[in-house]
Amino acid sequence: MKSGQSRGSGRFGTGVSPVAVPMAVMLTIGLWGLDRGGMWGDESVTFQVAQRTVPQIWRLLHDVDAVHGLYYLFMHAVLAVHPSEVVLRLPSVCAATATAGLVAALGARLAGPRVGLGAGVLYAITPMTGHYAQEGRSYALVAAGVAGATLLLVRAVDAGSARPWWPYGTVVALTCVLHELAVPVLGAHAVALALLRAPRRVWSGWGRAAGAVALLVLPLVCVSQGQAAQVAWLVSPGWDRVGRLARNFSPGTAGPVFWGALLLMAVGLRDRRTAAVALPLLLVLPGILMTVSQVRPLYHDRYVLYALAGASLLVAAGAGRVARALGRVRFDGRRMRVGGRQVRALLGGTGVLALTVIFLNQLPVHRQDRSAAHRPDNLAVVSALAVRQMRPGDPVLFVPSVGRLAALAYPKGFQRARDIALRESAPRSGTLWGLEANPGELRRRLTSVDRVWVVAEAHALDPHRPPSDPVERTKLAVLAEEFTVREEHVRQERVRDDLLLRLYVRRPLEETPPEDTPPEQTPSEETPLEDTPPGDEPPRVPTDGRSPGVSAGAPRLSAHPAR
Repeated sequence: MKSGQSRGSGRFGTGVSPVAVPMAVMLTIGLWGLDRGGMWGDESVTFQVAQRTVPQIWRLLHDVDAVHGLYYLFMHAVLAVHPSEVVLRLPSVCAATATAGLVAALGARLAGPRVGLGAGVLYAITPMTGHYAQEGRSYALVAAGVAGATLLLVRAVDAGSARPWWPYGTVVALTCVLHELAVPVLGAHAVALALLRAPRRVWSGWGRAAGAVALLVLPLVCVSQGQAAQVAWLVSPGWDRVGRLARNFSPGTAGPVFWGALLLMAVGLRDRRTAAVALPLLLVLPGILMTVSQVRPLYHDRYVLYALAGASLLVAAGAGRVARALGRVRFDGRRMRVGGRQVRALLGGTGVLALTVIFLNQLPVHRQDRSAAHRPDNLAVVSALAVRQMRPGDPVLFVPSVGRLAALAYPKGFQRARDIALRESAPRSGTLWGLEANPGELRRRLTSVDRVWVVAEAHALDPHRPPSDPVERTKLAVLAEEFTVREEHVRQERVRDDLLLRLYVRRPLEETPPEDTPPEQTPSEETPLEDTPPGDEPPRVPTDGRSPGVSAGAPRLSAHPAR
């Protein structure tokens, strides 16, 4: 068979498209709870950078976040319509919806409409998909690009001519420029061609397209290498990360759903054509990043979201083979085939019921993910505290400086305050959160005030863990030597980090600070790794060598940002 078109074309059952249903499911899940009441650090970077002028964005990309350049320019046009949190996330919702449809179309072409329908719905109801469908970053868009490129690859292989490689190369190029860590998709597609035993003319067409993509992406890779400090917080992944990724890629992270998905994937490997395409997507993409990360850490689960499509395809293919086998079971000496109307209806109803049970099983995870408390931080909380507590003209100090993202994302909360450390604003300086005064000037500014509000994470105020940056050390030193804590405010409905707002007042002259006594700490409430939702972030331990305004949307306010 040249392709799966004999099984994959047409419509499913009574005329319901195997593409439309997954897209409708994904759109519903994506729009559900989209306005969760607050942005976290990475989203706030997208929000404030995309609202700058194009020349300001271009200037920023020369120093940081070149890897996100195309995405910021795209979001600049989107937020020009209406700058809001919902609009910020809508492109990701639309991209995830498109990806569900593309996965369904790919499954239908490879193994038939029922497999396509199952693969698309499985992709839509997987919690990891819903997580990034509601995040104002580029990962859902990259996943859509990879799914579209893979579908175009299969079509080009089936066509056997040179013309289909042009759209394939265009989509892959745009996807890789959108995020350069999508480049491993070329390796996955090469393995797919090998498993499909593609003829020489197909390899020739693919090679020309891949070469053009490489030439186009090479300048971006060279520029981003000079900005490698942005991912300095990443660590080399171990086997624990492999296990975590396997659970994130499953429609259920534990129990019968997880093990059942693994069993169906194993069965799906027997569908040679589907496995030839899906298995490289699932294994090659994460495998390349994990292997490279043993030498130079580049891996995070969100960077390989696009590989999730491979898991959905294999599970659906396995379920399809099981359904066909059940349809051939003999009853009363008669063989009931899948083509029979009653058997087909029974198996279809069973499949719908199974997908519904899987979704309901993961409903608590989906609900939790729609709360700002289950993102790394909630900058709206900080702004709300500032509105209630700060008086007009009060000085505010951000510890560390990346905390200024709260003021950039929600300026209303800080419009009455005075940023005592800021020397030049973020847009004017071409940085993400502005440039601060040098240590000497900062000390003089703090000497002139009797009270100062501090926005910080509790661990960042620990004198036993001094930061490497001299400006940050000066902040802690002056606070410890000349000020004492008067008030501390932490919202009761708190997020998973330990963000707090403190009022420091000048210490009386006769009072001397206690030696090596850290300020009173608010106990942090960390979520164990195994209970965190898909896409959880790295520990909030700042990496040495960070300078203000150098990184791109920190995964936690005090850590290096994620690409």
